[in-house]
Amino acid sequence: MRYMAKVQSWLSAELNRQALVHSARTAVAALVSLAVARAFRLPEAYWAAITTLVVMQSTLGAALEVSWRRFAGTALGALAGAFVSAYFPPSVLVFAVVVFGIGLLSAALHLDRTAYRFASITLAIIMLVERNQPSWVIATHRFVEVSVGIAVALALTAIWPERSVAAYEEIRK
Repeated sequence: MRYMAKVQSWLSAELNRQALVHSARTAVAALVSLAVARAFRLPEAYWAAITTLVVMQSTLGAALEVSWRRFAGTALGALAGAFVSAYFPPSVLVFAVVVFGIGLLSAALHLDRTAYRFASITLAIIMLVERNQPSWVIATHRFVEVSVGIAVALALTAIWPERSVAAYEEIRK
């Protein structure tokens, strides 16, 4: 009996309404992005869900900022990966040189390190994961999968905004 009282106390203290709502928003957004990506028959639809999980924030402003970085970085990495893979055979040295070049290009385009990180991740997925399709197809799929995840996360954040802690405190009173 004492154990159950401790569990109930923990649940009421830790799993408040705000945590439940945020978890529900995040789960719905991930589910919708995965369903949309699968409806478009994207080969790696899980990237849409992963992107949605990365983008989901408590406010639309915060989500917009991280979305822009993810979008710009993915676009840059997809372009670089498709271009370089079309002209050079896969190699660790080529990969490293392109990662370095993306860093310089990101700085020249005034993109921050977050966009550079996403560009490098996209490049790695395109250049280092062996597939039976041309690199430009893989790059296009990656860009579309990430874009679906961003769009769903932003739409859900706009439609179902998360309330502040103060708003939840008002409801409790």
